[in-house]
Amino acid sequence: MKISVVIPTHNREKELRRAIDSVLNQAAKPEEIIVVDDGSEEEALDVLHEYNEKGIKVFRQLNRGVSAARNKGIEVSKGDWISFLDSDDWWLPGKLEEQINFHVRFPELLISQTDEIWLRNGVRINPRKYHLKRGGWIFDLCLERCMITPSAVLINKRIFEEIGMFDECLPACEDYDLWLRIAHKYPVGLIDEKLVVKTGGHSDQLSGKYWGMDRFRIKSLEKLLENTLDAEKEMGVLDVLIRKASILAQGSQKRNELERAGLYQLKAEKYRLALERLGGTYKNKSQS
Repeated sequence: MKISVVIPTHNREKELRRAIDSVLNQAAKPEEIIVVDDGSEEEALDVLHEYNEKGIKVFRQLNRGVSAARNKGIEVSKGDWISFLDSDDWWLPGKLEEQINFHVRFPELLISQTDEIWLRNGVRINPRKYHLKRGGWIFDLCLERCMITPSAVLINKRIFEEIGMFDECLPACEDYDLWLRIAHKYPVGLIDEKLVVKTGGHSDQLSGKYWGMDRFRIKSLEKLLENTLDAEKEMGVLDVLIRKASILAQGSQKRNELERAGLYQLKAEKYRLALERLGGTYKNKSQS
């Protein structure tokens, strides 16, 4: 297996050094390490000069977002498998080796992820039960929330040829969008070992930048409806659309954003009618 590691980064010199070192320290070495700088300030790039003699490939672009940075890495990569690593995360030394061994045992699987350790503001936390990693056909689970972490995944490039890459029109939830498109058509392998350290709580995370992240998830779900889905999957998409649109309508109402509240209320009603036409009933589960 020829693996290209893609590390997108933007003004994270300290974290970037840790991320790159964690790849260089892997028991199984990748074919190449690609760092895509998404418009960092010059001083933030100084760390890359330290790796000039270690074969790190660096590509620079204007600030276009993490989706464009990851897509650039995919486009220039030479490997037949892609492994992403966000620059604020890092790998334990056996990560790539375990995934390679897994795919040797299960060559029919074209995507896998490992389990992970969560750190928030430097403190280890335990994920809630509904965040626990799953394998197999996990489309239904992916409807509710992001069930795959970019830094934990290994993907055969054939998948991108079929379903496309990251949606650069989405300023956030771009990974949720991609995993949904993948899980719709492919089973996901799981290596049930904590081989990635995923960090959170810092100020430049996208999850803290935008209000109402479900706005972007709704766009992803609406795109899914444009595909040919079987009735069960379509009803699942509609059910989640109703719930997320209703929550956004309520949140907008509380903010006195009445126009936006009306928009999402109309969406909720539209998808409720579509669900009923398919013979389904809105489950009205509480959002965890």
